[in-house]
Amino acid sequence: MSPSPLPFSALAVVLNPQAGRGLALREWPRLEAALNAHALPWNWLSAASAEDALSRVQALPPGVAVLAVGGDGTVNNLLPALVGTGRLLGLVPLGSGNDFAGMLGLRPGDFGAALSRLTFPSRAADALCCTVGGSGSGSETWLMNGLGMGFDAQVAALMLQAPARLSGFGRYLWAALSAVRQLKTETVEVVLDGQILYAGPSCLVAVMNGTRYGSGFMISPASDAFDGQLNVVLGTQLSRLRLLALMGQVLRARHLGDPRVRSGSGRQVTVRWQSGVVTHLDGEVIGVQRELSVRLVPGAVQLLAGPEPTPAHTSGRKVD
Repeated sequence: MSPSPLPFSALAVVLNPQAGRGLALREWPRLEAALNAHALPWNWLSAASAEDALSRVQALPPGVAVLAVGGDGTVNNLLPALVGTGRLLGLVPLGSGNDFAGMLGLRPGDFGAALSRLTFPSRAADALCCTVGGSGSGSETWLMNGLGMGFDAQVAALMLQAPARLSGFGRYLWAALSAVRQLKTETVEVVLDGQILYAGPSCLVAVMNGTRYGSGFMISPASDAFDGQLNVVLGTQLSRLRLLALMGQVLRARHLGDPRVRSGSGRQVTVRWQSGVVTHLDGEVIGVQRELSVRLVPGAVQLLAGPEPTPAHTSGRKVD
């Protein structure tokens, strides 16, 4: 019995040398051997910067798939060349968090599992289009996993100060405990599909396509990147002690039933803060922001990283 034909003519490998504090680059020899062992028609896409990598992916001929080697930030950088183009995307997680890939069941270093998925039919995954700033005056950014405003963005900022000896999850936990000491509550209004989901004091708002951030914190366990819905999860007014207890619930994905947590799903959300709060987009901290809007684009990215599909998932959806 002959093997199934590949869904692409060639594979452009895009490796982020900074991903995982150099882990991606250190693991390249082992990944190269795995690519050759799987007899995949790959080529190294050399780039001098993230901007150069995006430009080179945009210039690839049709039929060439992209293999993103790194973390959530690596994928985020390539999204403008992938959304709505039909170009196939595979993932090899070797970043600090790997949260989107982790949601799909991919583990850092398990190259066999990641490369085997490249032979499966693609699935059309949703993406988020985020506009930062007021209506009509903001800039658009594409996201695959999600964003946070408030406490979780403060954690992302503090991760840069974490001891170098700590792993991805350890760095997040260290930063989270540090951020608890600096906890601030601000007034926010969250409008989901034209209806007010919440208005009042809050310490964090997360808008998610994926389920997790911080290398395993299950902030949005109800999310599904293939269901045509974004998810909003927010905390109301919380004391430091209550927030610490809630962090434990998030690790076990049991926090959505807590009365101090609000959540909802839909296609578009606007978040407005009375005062600016620290914000991150797919883990990248963009400073203090007062307002942003997010719309979900169903089936925006053709993904080669999903589990082996059922018959109902073998055909992709079109972008709205």
